[in-house]
Parts: sequence; C-alpha cells; structure tokens
Amino acid sequence: MAEPERTERRMRPAPLLFEPSEAAQDPEHFFDLESIEDPAELLARATELALAFRAAEDRAVEFQAVAAAQLADPRRFDRLSPAVIAARAEWTEDYARRMIEFGEDLQRGPSPETP
Repeated sequence: MAEPERTERRMRPAPLLFEPSEAAQDPEHFFDLESIEDPAELLARATELALAFRAAEDRAVEFQAVAAAQLADPRRFDRLSPAVIAARAEWTEDYARRMIEFGEDLQRGPSPETP
C-alpha cells in the first residue's frame, strides 16, 4: 500500500553550490553574491539563498528532534535523560524536553484529523 502524500508542500530551496576553498576563505565572498551587479538579480538570488537556508534549518531541526526522541526512548537500554541530551546539543533542559516531544510527534506521523 502506498504511503499517504504529505499534506504540507515543502519549498524547493535554491541549490546551495559549494564554494572553492580559496573563495570561502575570503570573508567578503558569499555564494558569489558580491559579483552580481544588477540589483534585481542580486535580490532574486539572495532571496533564493535565504529561502534555501530557512528550509535547510527547518529540516535540520526536525532531524534534531527525531534524534532527541530516539535517544530519550524509554525502550532503549542506553537511553539518555533530557539533561544529557540538552548538554550534548547545547540546549536548555526545558528545550530538550520540548524537542523530544516534537520528535515523538514527528515519528508518529500526521494525526488522523490533519486534513
């Protein structure tokens, strides 16, 4: 049986191109934006990058939450406490608890009442 489609559509971020190491060492260099002279083109590319980074951040936070929930799973013989998870991720203990709950929700998948 096929899995149900996700009801939420993710933004397709702009491709994040890897920069050559010598360009990355220049603090003024950022994905070649400094070389774009047309302000309309600069705005478009900078906006694409901003959206890509936001999408990447959202995705990374979801993975953090799932990992935290897995590490705190009471079925694991080596489970970690929220305090230990918080220390490893450089979070507060309260935030670690919320991330564990978020990760548990993500692992369960969409609830039946979600349209």
